[in-house]
Amino acid sequence: MTGIWGINVNQPDESMRMHLDGKARWVWEETLKIHRRSAETRVASSLSPIEIFVVLYYGGFLRQEPGNPRWEGRDRCIISKGHGSLCMYPILADLGYFPMKELERVCQEGSFLGGIPDPVIPGYETVNGSLGHGAGVGAGMALGLKRRGKDQTVYVVTGDGELHEGSNWEAFMFAAQHHLDNLVVIVDNNQISMLGPTDEIVSHRDLRAKFEAFGWVAREVKDGHSTTAIGETLLECRRDHSDKPKVVIVNTRKGNRVPGLENAPLSHVTAIKPDLIDQLLGKGA
Repeated sequence: MTGIWGINVNQPDESMRMHLDGKARWVWEETLKIHRRSAETRVASSLSPIEIFVVLYYGGFLRQEPGNPRWEGRDRCIISKGHGSLCMYPILADLGYFPMKELERVCQEGSFLGGIPDPVIPGYETVNGSLGHGAGVGAGMALGLKRRGKDQTVYVVTGDGELHEGSNWEAFMFAAQHHLDNLVVIVDNNQISMLGPTDEIVSHRDLRAKFEAFGWVAREVKDGHSTTAIGETLLECRRDHSDKPKVVIVNTRKGNRVPGLENAPLSHVTAIKPDLIDQLLGKGA
C-alpha cells in the first residue's frame, strides 16, 4: 500500500492531507463511540496516539496485507502501549482486517476485541498487556529481519510513562549496539501516566538527549496531533541512511479534545460520561 509519504510519493498533496485529517477525525469519533458502549476501556490513553496510527496505517509507511495479516513481507508495528490502542480497532476494521460490525461488540462476551488487545486480533503482532516489553520485542524482530537480509521496518509505538521501565533502556542499548537502522520507536509523549504527570513521578527531562546519548537518531514532533508534522518526520527517518535506530518523540495531549479529560492528572482511569460523548458527537448539543 502506497500512501502520501509512501515509497513512490515524495510529497503529499493537499487533498491527501485532508484525507488523513478526515480519517483522524473519524477515528476519534469511533473511539468515543466504543468507549460509550464499553466504559471500562482506557479512553484518554487511546485519544493521544490517534494521529500517529493514522499516519502509519493510511500514510503508506507500513507495508501490510489486511487479508493476510501474517504476510512474510509485511512491516511490523509493535503497539507497546496496548491499553492505549482502542483507537486501532476502527483503523483495522476500516482497512479490512475484520468486519466493521465487530466494533459494536468490544469487551462483550464472545468478542475478540477486548480492553487490552492481544494477537488473536488480526493486525496485532504481540501481547500488549504488560508495559515495557514492546521495545525489546521490536529490537529482536529488527535484528532477525536484518540478519536475514530483509528490507522491512519495525515500528514500536510506546507511551512515555512506560519508559520508566528499565527494560526499555536495555533494549535501546541493544538496538544501538547492533546498528538496527530498520527500527523506529515512536513515543506517544502525552506526559501523563496512571498516577499523574510523568515529570512529577520520574522525570524524563530531555528525552531526546537521552536517546541520542544511547546512540539513536532522535527527532521530535512538537504538534503530535498534526498528521502533516508526523508524516514529514517519519519521512525524514525513512531518508536517514545512517546505521542507527531512530526515535520520534511525538508531543501529544492525553484525552485529546475532550473537556475535563484533556491533560487531566488522573485521566488515565477516568471514564467519559455518556451525555458528554453525545454532545461531542453532535447528538445532544
